[in-house]
Amino acid sequence: MSHFKTAVTDPSTFEFLNPYIIAEIGVNHEGSMEKAKLMIEQVARGGGHCAKFQTYKADKIASKQHAPSYWDLKSEPCTSQHALFTKYDSFGEKEYTELAGHCKKHGVDFVSTPFDLDAVDMLNPLMNFFKIASADVTNIPLLRKVGGCKKPVLMSTGAATLEEVRRGVVVLKEAGAPEICLLHCVLNYPTPKDHAQMALMGVIEREFGEECSIGYSDHVAPDADGSMPALEYAALRGAVALEKHFTFDKTLPGNDHYHSFNESEMKVFTDKLAVYRTLHGDENRKLDWEAQAVNHARRRIMAADDIKAGDVLTEDKLIALRSGVGIEIAQWDDVIGKKAVNDIAAEAPVEWDDVG
Repeated sequence: MSHFKTAVTDPSTFEFLNPYIIAEIGVNHEGSMEKAKLMIEQVARGGGHCAKFQTYKADKIASKQHAPSYWDLKSEPCTSQHALFTKYDSFGEKEYTELAGHCKKHGVDFVSTPFDLDAVDMLNPLMNFFKIASADVTNIPLLRKVGGCKKPVLMSTGAATLEEVRRGVVVLKEAGAPEICLLHCVLNYPTPKDHAQMALMGVIEREFGEECSIGYSDHVAPDADGSMPALEYAALRGAVALEKHFTFDKTLPGNDHYHSFNESEMKVFTDKLAVYRTLHGDENRKLDWEAQAVNHARRRIMAADDIKAGDVLTEDKLIALRSGVGIEIAQWDDVIGKKAVNDIAAEAPVEWDDVG
């Protein structure tokens, strides 16, 4: 089973409840290098492992006439994908190279999702792994190009059937992708809680778990208190990678700001995961931590009434009471039927020296 470990700077990330956290900056920088670098720094401070961008040119991603919007128009009123993408497609090789260097400076991985074949060639020298967006699960030429780079691949599965995901995995592997991590995703912006279908993580794991790692890409808006129950659920479910849109200002207009998380929300989330890891502990019971309870809360064998030396120790003569002294109740059957060697007063502990 793939664990996606060769893709990232710190493979120890993949402990249970310590998923690889990808901050999907996308184009929330709005063409500003200053904002892009600011968000990289915020991701580092918030505890994220990767700052991810999106690399596209409007003319190579969407038809001018036949690609209508599929997002919430109350938050992003633009009804044309091409028109929206045109606003944010200004970054090129120079900018992404500079952003990759800034990520390295601040200890986070750099990744940008390519949306065309030229973008794959440009980004390949800058990244340890590739990310395929949900909308390109069926994009055979792009999958072949990415797989041919022979690097690990993260692929979101929003709006895709299992058959389409299977075909995508096959194409990537045949092209040379050494590892694949599939991210459960719902391609709605935002995703209502009752549409999140987190149970599909289990379906994806059953279908692909022997050959792919499983993660989650989230579009559920954070709660009013900043908590992110879908991300928490995915982490507790064992996701090895988590992706969430990231912004420096959730109040900005546009498609990817209002349902993103920010630095403070990311920090609350990563801190909460640290608490969960502490609570989870390991699978080896530390009996010395519970020694006092064992010594004082477990039952031991006591005399129910006065017992004379020579009496047969029958069940009616004994009682199990919590005590720090006496034979443990687990040895009950080894005591019953034996004779008392000494007199034992009522409610006194029965010790092995008393049993013949």
